Amino acid sequence: MHKIPSSLLSVTTMLIHILAIPVFFLGFILIYESRWMFEFLETASKTITFNTLMLTSILIGIMLISRLSMNAIGKQFRLSWWQYTIWCFGELFVWACFAALYMALIYGHFGYFPALAKCLQLVFAILSYPYIIFALLFAYVRPDEEEVAEEDLVRFMDSTGRLKLVIAHDVILFIEAQENYVTIHYLEGSKLKEYSLRQSMRGIEELMDKHGIIRCQRSYFVNPRHVTVLRRDKEGFIQAELDVANSQQVPVSPKYYEQLSKML
Repeated sequence: MHKIPSSLLSVTTMLIHILAIPVFFLGFILIYESRWMFEFLETASKTITFNTLMLTSILIGIMLISRLSMNAIGKQFRLSWWQYTIWCFGELFVWACFAALYMALIYGHFGYFPALAKCLQLVFAILSYPYIIFALLFAYVRPDEEEVAEEDLVRFMDSTGRLKLVIAHDVILFIEAQENYVTIHYLEGSKLKEYSLRQSMRGIEELMDKHGIIRCQRSYFVNPRHVTVLRRDKEGFIQAELDVANSQQVPVSPKYYEQLSKML
């Protein structure tokens, strides 16, 4: 099954889900004024508005924890649609469990499982709508401009083996060594970006070879896909010019000149 679009895991989208779904829940109950919802939410000691606000607060907490966890997992691997669907059902079920606990405590005589049944009714009567709307929005209205195949992704890990950066191989421009770090120069859209990783050139050499990014100097790797021409400067040093405006030139040593020139 297809993977979910990466836009569904962006920080902006996460914030939209965390805030918009609880707001929809709150507004639906207070505006729609369903009789059975009112009968369940209004108790002798508390008003429907108070109880609805409390359930909304619980929902915000559940959404916050869930979406932050989803974002963290999404950095390791992309969820498929069926996995995402199960995750969403899990969010709603966990909320129903906590909401039922709150309502059972408020009612006193109301048992937990009858309250859970009512909360699950609330879930399917109200919260299914924003979930479906958001899923359709990001699947069809705002799909990724270009889905990157799994084998085209470069996964950079630091010297301790922790995953730090995942990007497509064709957006990498060059990599330079700086003491105990390597700095990855890459494109994000049309913008030049840098990421410093605690790692050695030797530590990423096999990974670079796998993705066709070659060593061009003792302290540099370059992506041949972005090299337009090799030139000698006034001092006689060879420089690789890249196809990206404002990008610095990359030094090329005579040892690697022939290999790189054959790839252009």
